Amino acid sequence: MKQASKKELRARITALMPEIIEELKEMVAIPSVAFPAFPKEPVLAMAQRCVDAFARYGVKAELAEIPGGYPAVWAEIPGPKGAPTVLMYGHYDVQPAPPEQGWNTDPFVAVEEGGRIYGRGAADDKSGIVMHLATLAAFDGRPPVNVTVCLEGEEETISHLEAYVAANPERFQADAMLIGDMGNLVVGEPVLSTGLRGHVKAIIEVRTLTDPIHSGLFGGAAPDALMALIKALSRLTDDQGTCVVPGIAANEWDGAEFAEEMLRANAGVVDGAELIGSGSISSRLWSKPSISVLGIDAPSVAEGANVLQPSARALVAMRIPPGQDPEDAMTKLTGFLREQVPGSAQVTITPDKKSPAFAQGTDGPAVTRMRTALEAAYGKEVKTIGSGGSIPLLDELRKACPSADFVLIGAEDMQKARIHGPNESVDPTEIENMALAQALLLQMLAAGKE
Repeated sequence: MKQASKKELRARITALMPEIIEELKEMVAIPSVAFPAFPKEPVLAMAQRCVDAFARYGVKAELAEIPGGYPAVWAEIPGPKGAPTVLMYGHYDVQPAPPEQGWNTDPFVAVEEGGRIYGRGAADDKSGIVMHLATLAAFDGRPPVNVTVCLEGEEETISHLEAYVAANPERFQADAMLIGDMGNLVVGEPVLSTGLRGHVKAIIEVRTLTDPIHSGLFGGAAPDALMALIKALSRLTDDQGTCVVPGIAANEWDGAEFAEEMLRANAGVVDGAELIGSGSISSRLWSKPSISVLGIDAPSVAEGANVLQPSARALVAMRIPPGQDPEDAMTKLTGFLREQVPGSAQVTITPDKKSPAFAQGTDGPAVTRMRTALEAAYGKEVKTIGSGGSIPLLDELRKACPSADFVLIGAEDMQKARIHGPNESVDPTEIENMALAQALLLQMLAAGKE
């Protein structure tokens, strides 16, 4: 197959963009929230919508049953004999979008404003789906390499695809895996993500009394479980907010810098509030551990009575950097947490969930080619970043295919996309440029060129 020039591929993808954006808008309109409490029909409708969308561009996709969960959208596109294989991943489920989040528009009606498209899933991760769609459409559904498409239906909740990968590793063999669920720091500035922090969570329950008792009659002598829990939680970080659980890996980030101004704006840090942690912001977000208290079971202010609490519990989470074993991290977190509870109170700690960190080197054949492809698509130097979040599936994919090169990209810019929050949005130029970069990468892999 004759290779198209960058100019030719750009022209094809630019011409496709109006209909690709219409595909995205139609997908945003489907509230495909896969959380257990939400209806199944929209999720299944979104899966079928993906199958139909790929069919419009010459790709025969199908719904692959995933035991216990929602189906994956699956396609296998044969390329020329002897060509490498590329797996293209994304997910079609989205986060909930309750009105109390503060949306300016209906989250399930795509709205164009200021050069961006707003709506739940517009960025995370329906932009990744249409990015892959545009890439394959640029080749009329006949790419120059073997392509496997896998769109997950439960990335935002309890994934059943992980167990499916572990049970069926032969279906996930590839030379390169394009993970389209990331993004640049800012629009127009290309980056490659090379590391994702992992996640360990545990529930701690502290008990000091058999029953609630009068805080006036007994306060000052009898131990209050809620106060003991608060003290223990406060000892997980130092006065700067840095995680002090001993033995957890912590490194300085040597790639792109995350600007403080952007962090404050993107995170909605209120005026006067100081940032926490130490070292560069990139290091704090991507290569050092962090501690969060995700929930506390205790009386609400409205229901607070003049009593000492006999028990209280909290869900504690620790983000762990690449290189840190999650089992070891869980052991260290739970052991240290137990030691911080004062007064020999009764303590029960239950490990909850472990998600491994992920790291990808920068010298693999697909990664080095994608760097070249991104520079060609954007006309700018490519930097490397990390991510504070986790995609647990990546660890299972690596176990299934240890030799694969992982390329982590996407259209979810960190500056304005606001994924998981209100007014989520995507810049269509990011979809176009990323689709072009992927198309260039496929051609380079087919030709074996750096």
